[in-house]
Amino acid sequence: MNYIEIKKTLMAIDDPMLKLETVMDFGHTISDVPENATCTEIHGCASRVEICRLGNNFFGRADSHLVRGIVVIITAMVDGKTPDEIRQMDIGSEFASLNIAIGAGRVNGVNSMIRFLQNL
Repeated sequence: MNYIEIKKTLMAIDDPMLKLETVMDFGHTISDVPENATCTEIHGCASRVEICRLGNNFFGRADSHLVRGIVVIITAMVDGKTPDEIRQMDIGSEFASLNIAIGAGRVNGVNSMIRFLQNL
């Protein structure tokens, strides 16, 4: 699922609980990380999270369904983009526009993932 499809799906949902369930469902679709991808553990997340890169393709791992769903969303935003293109993006505003009620603890993790990506 690409980011445009993810965004369309989330924007069609008004109920905050249903939106969270949908994000968790995205977590079930997370792609396997290729063996030769470079992975970095993201510190500042409530769960164990890794963002992995193979060229300009991004993957991730997380130990909770909700966080896996968040990783799917964030990696879809940047997938196929170069580090320079990612630095020019406002990933934080784009993620916030999805209006996902993830709670303060998870926001720290999202911000840590974004900082990592924008410092590639």
